[in-house]
Amino acid sequence: MNTSKLGGKSVIARIEMNTEEASFGQVTAAIFEAGGDIVAIDVIQTSKHTTIRDVTITVIDTIDIDIIAERIRSMSGVQLLHLSDRTFLLHLGGKIETKLKAPIQNRDDLSRVYTPDVARVCMAIHEEPRKAFTLTVKRNTVAVISDGSAVLGLGNIGPYAAMPVMEGKSMLFKQLADVDSFPICLDTQDTEGIITAIKAIAPAFGGINLEDISSPRCFEIEQRLREELDIPVFHDDQHGTAVVLYAALINALKVVGKSVENLKVVVCGIGAAGVACSKILMSAGVKNIIGVDRLGSLTADQTYDHPMWQWYASNTNPERRSGSLQDVIHGADVFIGLSAGGILKREDVQAMAERPIVFAMANPIPEILPEEAEDIAGVIATGRSDYPNQINNVLCFPGIFRGALDCRASAINEEMKLAAAEAIASTVTDKERSRHYIIPSVFNQQVVNGIRDLVIQAAIRTGVARRIPREYR
Repeated sequence: MNTSKLGGKSVIARIEMNTEEASFGQVTAAIFEAGGDIVAIDVIQTSKHTTIRDVTITVIDTIDIDIIAERIRSMSGVQLLHLSDRTFLLHLGGKIETKLKAPIQNRDDLSRVYTPDVARVCMAIHEEPRKAFTLTVKRNTVAVISDGSAVLGLGNIGPYAAMPVMEGKSMLFKQLADVDSFPICLDTQDTEGIITAIKAIAPAFGGINLEDISSPRCFEIEQRLREELDIPVFHDDQHGTAVVLYAALINALKVVGKSVENLKVVVCGIGAAGVACSKILMSAGVKNIIGVDRLGSLTADQTYDHPMWQWYASNTNPERRSGSLQDVIHGADVFIGLSAGGILKREDVQAMAERPIVFAMANPIPEILPEEAEDIAGVIATGRSDYPNQINNVLCFPGIFRGALDCRASAINEEMKLAAAEAIASTVTDKERSRHYIIPSVFNQQVVNGIRDLVIQAAIRTGVARRIPREYR
């Protein structure tokens, strides 16, 4: 067996074969030649001249599934009756559901959860609205909201197609931090329409997690909601990425022996995540950041139509360096890529400062593959799970919302984000830390609790906590 395919994608092919025209050996050979590994075979039905079997096949890439299916269909005496992709099977009927915390077994139960006794609870909230946090699901529930305009690497695929991603986000909220959440995909991409819709549903939720909303609209949507709602609003594509990136940088700097204050940082890709990453680095004390986008470096010497680019140019690049990525990367200590695959070359890394830190986070293809520069760079991280040091915002959002909900924070501010980054970084001990291990696994059980603790402390310290948990009194 080709062990490189273990842990890859898996499908089940139901194959009907005329045994007088084809052998199963021919089928298995075709599957292997097309890039698949057979990991299980189940005989479903047999007769004198035919046999039906379910063949479980593991592949590395989704495209291999189509190639295998075509090879099977082209064989004489063989029919592909059905192809069951395990990923699609997992999504049948959606991936989440609601459950009761208490069963309704008799009329007395019914009267207490619904009419008439529920009226007393309604009036208690009417007289004192803050009781909604203790007497409804608002206490522990987050809305995961998208308009489908910037979904993963798929682009503007719309609200219906965005739902599987938002459902997955809700699963992670529950499993990692026991936060209840619900996916809401809005059938509008109008900025005002999105803001109005979210404000209208906000009473049911303790927090709003914005997801996969395209730039530059995402900036205004988040800013307006932060100003107009009294619950935390967090755009994960911006700030979740920024928090985990800064956590990775904290540990990477310890590995290479450099300090934040003296860094030259080049950020490639000044979209939502690029701006947020730059802002958190500025809050952490980085003074020399140069942003590069498709037109080259952003500098205060130029005027930009994009308001966020104008802000960025006015607040970064203190030496007003102009030119392409290759022009400004000379002598840089850190490269942060949030752009496109393959744009950073080996010679670019060689032109950086000694023991440079390279965070190439474009997906699915990073700006430079780790193997192309691992002998030059002090530390390399990507957004992929098949390389060491994956920078993944899953490390951030469960814990930061767990902390915000537990102290009923009115906002998630910059101090809370920095605290979350410190918590993630501290999960990696001095003994464990190395150039290949600067960031913990998303399944590390210490991460959520560590983030919760420091986020609550930061919320209390900055005055946005409306409830002080007992352990902090």
